[in-house]
Amino acid sequence: MSKESIKNTISLMLITLIAGLLLGAVYEITKEPIAKENQRAKEEAYKAVFADADSFEEISFDADQVQKELDGQGLDASINEAMKVLDASGQQLGYVLTVTDHEGYGGDIQFAMGVQSDGTLNGISFLSISETAGLGMKAKEDSFRKQFEGKNVDQIVYTKNGASADNEIDALSGATITTNAVTNGVNAGLYYVHTLQ
Repeated sequence: MSKESIKNTISLMLITLIAGLLLGAVYEITKEPIAKENQRAKEEAYKAVFADADSFEEISFDADQVQKELDGQGLDASINEAMKVLDASGQQLGYVLTVTDHEGYGGDIQFAMGVQSDGTLNGISFLSISETAGLGMKAKEDSFRKQFEGKNVDQIVYTKNGASADNEIDALSGATITTNAVTNGVNAGLYYVHTLQ
């Protein structure tokens, strides 16, 4: 190996080492603010689906067991987090869940959903969605999201012909995959809440 090759190899190693150290430092600096921002966004979503909440108390659960149960029901979604919703006196009002559905057109769709103690769905608030602009992204609009509010059913279905029953919502035009994914995620959440009651 020539002196020039050795010099170039050492230079490249030093550059790589310095770049790695700098990336590690940036990661450490930004890790906490990113985690705080994610937590703040989650808390806002929880308040959006349960405005009467004074506080939230985490429910511990066996994620693998819950996933097996959801898979057994044909629900391709995961329950990421479950919280009891409490009022100022500590009385339980219901539940807030973080749900991820894995069937979205643009990938996973994650949202918070609130369910009252009597099983009535308060609504949903998206945490992460990357669907097609102008089609699937319309799921974030009130006209779609508000269809889930006030439903007290075991399962929700979507229709392209106009919702006429309590358990029906109108599908997003041109975004059936997104509609199916969100509905599937909501159904997974409703199923899990029924297991808690």
